[in-house]
Amino acid sequence: MNEIELRLRDILIDDLFVERDIEQIQASDTFRGDFGIDSLGFVELKTQVETAFAITIPDDDFTPENFATIASLAQLVGRFAKTA
Repeated sequence: MNEIELRLRDILIDDLFVERDIEQIQASDTFRGDFGIDSLGFVELKTQVETAFAITIPDDDFTPENFATIASLAQLVGRFAKTA
């Protein structure tokens, strides 16, 4: 896992209270299927990610594809972190 993926894993455990051993979380895990995150959880995840990485994710990028897995969200974060 890269640094962004590791930080996303921390957000899941510390801020979204996902009940899973941190060592078991993989980059390919899905937010909805593997972690049971619902629509309100996705809004909270977006907020926590924006705060943690000091970025703003535009509404056009707040899509199921970008928020499907840890890896897809890390790629999105990396795109905005580079332009920030």
